[in-house]
Amino acid sequence: MVRRKRSARFIEIAGAAGVSISTVNRVLNERGSVSAETRARVVAAAKQLGVPRVLPDPRHGLTRFDVILAASPTPYFSRLEGALQRSAQMLDARIVIHRHRVDAADEAALMQAIGQPRHRRDGLMVALHDSARVRAALRSQRERGIPVVTLMSAIGEPAEIDGLRYAGIDNRSAGRSAGHFIGRMTQGSAPGPGRVLLLTHRLSFRAHAERIEGCRALLAERHPQLQTGEPVECHDEADRCQIAVQQALQASRQDGVPLVAIYHSGAGTAGVARALQQARDLLARRIVWIGHELSDDHRRWLREDLLDLVIDQDPDGQIVAGLHHLLHACGYVDQAPRDEPNDFRLFCAENLRDLPPYLDGPLHAPIEKIAR
Repeated sequence: MVRRKRSARFIEIAGAAGVSISTVNRVLNERGSVSAETRARVVAAAKQLGVPRVLPDPRHGLTRFDVILAASPTPYFSRLEGALQRSAQMLDARIVIHRHRVDAADEAALMQAIGQPRHRRDGLMVALHDSARVRAALRSQRERGIPVVTLMSAIGEPAEIDGLRYAGIDNRSAGRSAGHFIGRMTQGSAPGPGRVLLLTHRLSFRAHAERIEGCRALLAERHPQLQTGEPVECHDEADRCQIAVQQALQASRQDGVPLVAIYHSGAGTAGVARALQQARDLLARRIVWIGHELSDDHRRWLREDLLDLVIDQDPDGQIVAGLHHLLHACGYVDQAPRDEPNDFRLFCAENLRDLPPYLDGPLHAPIEKIAR
């Protein structure tokens, strides 16, 4: 194979990039100052033409990603922050993650965090509730060319915010999975109809609304003998959860329709555990209980045969998928990530690893990789 002269190759790159040969020389040999946009074009052209040499990195300086999380004491958000910390340790030193915790009820602070960064922003990842103002703020970021990824819950519809990426789970599918296992696990437990108690955080949060919707839809389709009634919003508070379970048990005693299952899409499950433990000796049959997120409490209740199944969002997988989207958009990763929801995981007592408590505990890893 005849080797081409260097000048011919530089001519081809210059033509593909729309620059002069001297500019190609300065970029590929890293001599002199060239704008970031021109450097990127030259390097992209060289890659496209298959130039057999180590190409310079088109980026100069730091790449800054903002991660905005709803301020929440729930195990999911604790694990999400832990996942963010673990992933940040593996990033290039030039990539800086700025983490922001924002009270979801404080819309002014939320809009400021999304729309008024204190530094140049190269990418944005959020775990927030869906609302008209949040959609508008994220749409504005996309219109400025900022890559944006949502975790936990999709925000808006695909056609509503162009280029918005989602790295969370399919929440309707998670709810349908809960309904599937409730139907299977309660078969034969009662000769007639049974009651299924649906507990959630707040239905104004899209993720929870979709989970409850999915569960109710599957039960109505395949197990019409199971009555669901209206879901109870417990705001992730254990006392509210406990009262809801106690009221459902009382209703069963009054109308004779047994409580056969509980599906809780959110946190505050200590209240569910207390109510079931208190009523355990009084119940004629065991109540199936399905919850979300593999917290340390849920691991313990699975082993104690109080909780049957946990649907876990895999926070580490969500953070990795979200970073993949941002790194690809910024040119660090060539392969595009898949444009579909992340897989969720199912845990029961039989597939728990024997690990010490750690999921809900404080971070022990160094945190210098995450800027505040």
